[in-house]
Amino acid sequence: MTDGKMLIGGEWRAATGSATFDRHDPVTGALASRAGAASVDDATAAVAAAHAAFPAWAALAPTERRRKFIAMGVAETGATPGWIGFNVMLAANMLREAASMTTQIQGDVIPSDTPGSLAMGLRVPCGVVLGIAPWNAPVILGTRAVAMPLACGNTVVLKASELCPALHLMIGGVLNDAGIGAGVINVITHTAADAPAVVERLIADPRVRRVNFTGSTRVGRIVARLAAEHLKPALLELGGKAPAIVLDDADLDAAVDAIAFGAFFNQGQICMSTERAIVARGVADAFVERLAVKARTLVAGDPRDGHPLGAMVGADAAARAAALVEDATLQGASLPVGCRVDGAIMQPTIVDGVTSSMRLYRDESFAPVVAVLRAEDDEHAITLANDSEFGLSAAVFSRDLARAMRVANRIASGICHINGATVHDEAQMPFGGVKSSGHGRFGSRASVAEFTELRWITVQTSPRHYPV
Repeated sequence: MTDGKMLIGGEWRAATGSATFDRHDPVTGALASRAGAASVDDATAAVAAAHAAFPAWAALAPTERRRKFIAMGVAETGATPGWIGFNVMLAANMLREAASMTTQIQGDVIPSDTPGSLAMGLRVPCGVVLGIAPWNAPVILGTRAVAMPLACGNTVVLKASELCPALHLMIGGVLNDAGIGAGVINVITHTAADAPAVVERLIADPRVRRVNFTGSTRVGRIVARLAAEHLKPALLELGGKAPAIVLDDADLDAAVDAIAFGAFFNQGQICMSTERAIVARGVADAFVERLAVKARTLVAGDPRDGHPLGAMVGADAAARAAALVEDATLQGASLPVGCRVDGAIMQPTIVDGVTSSMRLYRDESFAPVVAVLRAEDDEHAITLANDSEFGLSAAVFSRDLARAMRVANRIASGICHINGATVHDEAQMPFGGVKSSGHGRFGSRASVAEFTELRWITVQTSPRHYPV
């Protein structure tokens, strides 16, 4: 996709002045895509198109909305074909789940103290929803930004990531080609330099009634502030520093497999990636030895060459992660495996002996790097897990499920998996975090409240007495 067009009002349009920007392959440097560089006027035009399409879309019967969903995908971010394939599968499930929810958006009949008053709480569409999606799970998160808003009867403007504009344009293009209706979905692309002005204009537009954002906590704070200034609810899914607690009775082989997957899959560039392995001291040496053996079988490289791990999104991201590792090693941490970086390609890295004085202890690496922390007992493990500003995903490994549940219940996170990887998502599940990982929930029924207004409606069925 190199024509530099955006989807606005059911039409493929060039940006103002036909301005474009290029996205280059992070491994080869070749041109990957050329996208339109939207101005703030283009952003306003997208909102106007969504606003104009809202009455007709909101008025459609639920089954008519359901009929209009479809999924697609292609690679643009240096990820492996397997990861993109998973994106397409889960995105399709999200669309199917959203389609199934069109008939499940329900209200309530509420008992009233007023004689003859039939009181109801009704869920109704909000209007135009702004979805802001990142690059790291491009098809999943781009689709998630629009699927339930559309199912709830809203129209949408999807602000694409400047790192995968073609993929996000494809989501809008396929839905548009499927006949969803002109203006029902609109996709804006822009340069990184123009992002602040475009986002501010979109959120400030009075026709935009809801915002959903997936991305870094730093940018999430900016989005939240802008939304608050304009009194607009914002659903935020932000950064993570997922802990995986390995108790002394855990199946170490199962824990190693899950943590290697959680830490290194997609180069650790997933909000749920396992950033911290918190291991009972008595089994820590054995765990690290087995994890190192596993990590050495996972080779990063050009995703087109069949490597199990692909490339990072760019050389700067790999360099930033390597700096966190270097800081830890200078303060006494050891490297059972890693740290090898070649441009945008970073090999799996295990950092043992991480302490609270090291940046890696607190900062999200967003890379194939796992920090190993040693816990004295269950209580210490819980303390370490919660010693983070983030709270998205977590995991606990133990053969004693009651013990594992007690530990899981005390971890401050929106998601926790017992004897499973921190990286896990299903379309029907409530997905989101606590603390600096955001607030609100994506996912099927949980997100209905995020993308609808709850209205109180009464019908007076008998004569009513008024005091004056």
